[in-house]
Amino acid sequence: MADLESIQKKIISFRNERHWAQFHDPKNLAEALSIEAGELLENFLWKTTDQSRKLSPEELKNVKEELADIFIFLTYLSEEYKIDLFKEVENKIAKNAVKYPVEKAKGSNRKYTDL
Repeated sequence: MADLESIQKKIISFRNERHWAQFHDPKNLAEALSIEAGELLENFLWKTTDQSRKLSPEELKNVKEELADIFIFLTYLSEEYKIDLFKEVENKIAKNAVKYPVEKAKGSNRKYTDL
């Protein structure tokens, strides 16, 4: 299994070999990311919570492909701004740990301002 950094490099290499970076300005990348997220949502439209946990093999295949598309566009956008996505995720987890301390947030779905 490849590590995430090597996957990101493959994604950028794939794009660069095709000279697609010229089309990947931040606005279009953000729009593409939103569109792919919408395509992910299509797999859950009109399903109950229970049904969403028991997708058919075809639906699960679609979910996997949409998640991959989302990851690809996240990689492009973070590359555009030279953002270390893994570092930013670690920073966000640390911020969320402060906003949602275990002793207040465990088992709760309330926003941090309501804890």
